[in-house]
Amino acid sequence: MTLKAVHVIGGGLAGSEAAWQLAQAGVPVVLHEMRPLRSTAAHKTDGYAELVCSNSFRSDDKDHNAVGLLHAEMRRLGSLVMRAADSHQVPAGGALAVDRDGFSAAVSAALAAQPLITLVRGEVVLPPDDWDSVIIATGPLTSPDLAATIRALTGEDALAFFDAIAPIVHRDSIDLEQAWFQSRYDKAGPGGSGADYINCPLTREQYDAFIDALLAGDKTVFHDWEASTPYFDGCLPIEVMAERGRETLRHGPMKPFGLTNPRQPDVKAYAVVQLRQDNKLGTLFNMVGFQTKLKHGEQVRIFRSIPGLQNAEFARLGGLHRNTFLNSPQLLDGTLRLKANPRWRFAGQITGCEGYVESAAIGLIAARFAAGERHGETPSAPPPTTAHGALLAHITGGHIETIDAGPSSFQPMNVNFGLFPPIAEPAAREGRKFGRGSAKNLARKNALSERALADLERWMAGELPAAAAE
Repeated sequence: MTLKAVHVIGGGLAGSEAAWQLAQAGVPVVLHEMRPLRSTAAHKTDGYAELVCSNSFRSDDKDHNAVGLLHAEMRRLGSLVMRAADSHQVPAGGALAVDRDGFSAAVSAALAAQPLITLVRGEVVLPPDDWDSVIIATGPLTSPDLAATIRALTGEDALAFFDAIAPIVHRDSIDLEQAWFQSRYDKAGPGGSGADYINCPLTREQYDAFIDALLAGDKTVFHDWEASTPYFDGCLPIEVMAERGRETLRHGPMKPFGLTNPRQPDVKAYAVVQLRQDNKLGTLFNMVGFQTKLKHGEQVRIFRSIPGLQNAEFARLGGLHRNTFLNSPQLLDGTLRLKANPRWRFAGQITGCEGYVESAAIGLIAARFAAGERHGETPSAPPPTTAHGALLAHITGGHIETIDAGPSSFQPMNVNFGLFPPIAEPAAREGRKFGRGSAKNLARKNALSERALADLERWMAGELPAAAAE
């Protein structure tokens, strides 16, 4: 029997992953992407799964990091996004970072080669009534017309926040007589050597001057309708962090810990700016954590005051774009369907998850729900003990509303072990420390990860883990 197609709107990471998962389940897909017929403030290409901000998928440590665990789960679930990321990784210490162009090209080629996927270019403003199964994965840059359609249907205003883009520097313009290569604590990650970041040291005097320049720098003026839009704490502009206290950056993106200048091993830098490889050729490096709302001329002037970057040539300067997301606990059911119109599902950042991998993971789960329905099966949610299930639970009901905060207090969330059901504290070797975390904490994270992967395997096999039943 020929199955009717599922329509996926949006060719970002969530939409691309959703289309791939549906096709792998034997379900025809029509994937709609409005670029290049209509672009956005952040996209530069018409490629699928374009990375518009960082090129990092963050930690790949599945044993002690929740996002690394999510990577592992997605690989086991046949993720196209993870397959492309693994094939186009670049050195990044303990993180999984990718050549952004190679990554997008690999996803685009895979989608184009899949016979069950039909690629359609053009904006969708209102899905027709005969589209009985739709996944909307338009992300934080949903077109204004489609956003208006969603608001009209739900009766709820979408929430919004600003997401910022960090500058990218040409590697050959960085002064390696002042800067040096090293990963924090010499940690080697996937494809890395333990010397994957370029580090630019600052003395206390240089740091103080840098903070003064940040605070005084000319910044982007927002429109009236943007003025009350809150930032997402995981992606604050550096000048906003500086406004919270002069030492904030030293304990954030400019922390000097775990780094030693080989030219002056006995002199500890007061602060350090790190740059991470941004493409496979190693010709571009992005300034880690340096998302900013400074005007472009100010960025060049202020960032060239950093030792090692005095002659920096920028392939891309920082910027901001406005993100939108749903009040998902109120609007979506447990399988990501819109309560006001169950023909529509939502996936990706628009649901209130944050991060590339999290967005793709929710696209993956939305597709499995839709595919199950097409095959006449009851959709099965991943156990909340898994990274996928923990994210889903946060989006569809794990957020706790309070009387004071009100219904608008739902905010985007990266995957983290705080979203997982608790587990009995495992024993740890007394007094043993690993990096900045205690052995007890690392053992707890390892136990959560082991439980998650075991429960994922049982869920994939059609079994219901005891944790989920409870």
